[in-house]
Amino acid sequence: MLIAFNKPFNVLCQFTDAAGRRTLADFVTVKNVYPAGRLDYDSEGLVLLTDDSVLPKQIADPHHRTKKTYLAQVERVPDEAALAHLRRGVKLRDGMTAPADARLVEEPEWLWPRDPPIRYRRNIPAAWLEITLTEGRNRQVRRMTAAAGHPTLRLVRVSVGAWSLEGLRPGDWKVLR
Repeated sequence: MLIAFNKPFNVLCQFTDAAGRRTLADFVTVKNVYPAGRLDYDSEGLVLLTDDSVLPKQIADPHHRTKKTYLAQVERVPDEAALAHLRRGVKLRDGMTAPADARLVEEPEWLWPRDPPIRYRRNIPAAWLEITLTEGRNRQVRRMTAAAGHPTLRLVRVSVGAWSLEGLRPGDWKVLR
């Protein structure tokens, strides 16, 4: 079984939490499925859930080069040099990242407002980037954009491999073929 779930902001990507925070169990009623990869508590978007033990390993294994695409709202408008930095790969404390596809995009019309909204700063403009990675380090997109001089304000995963969150509102899920 494979489920696409649109994880809302501030939801843990697990089914239990001793601290009482919202988890996958607050939304997904199917039993015996587990996340195929993680999405940070403060990130939103596509999480795949499965009862298959092989799929999560394939998604996480850098040798499979499974593409994961994100929309990142960042501080200030990145210039071509900042985008080239992301495209070449970024040196982080845990080593060089693989090159990423990165481009400026307009805020998508279909994107829902975040609850709560991001902090608005009148004197600091924001821009949207579409970033596609083939690896999945901890908080990788946020660390990469910060290293390029454009901290991430909001992060939404829109696809993993061939699967996307198309048609799913935050908190919604559907069984995939």
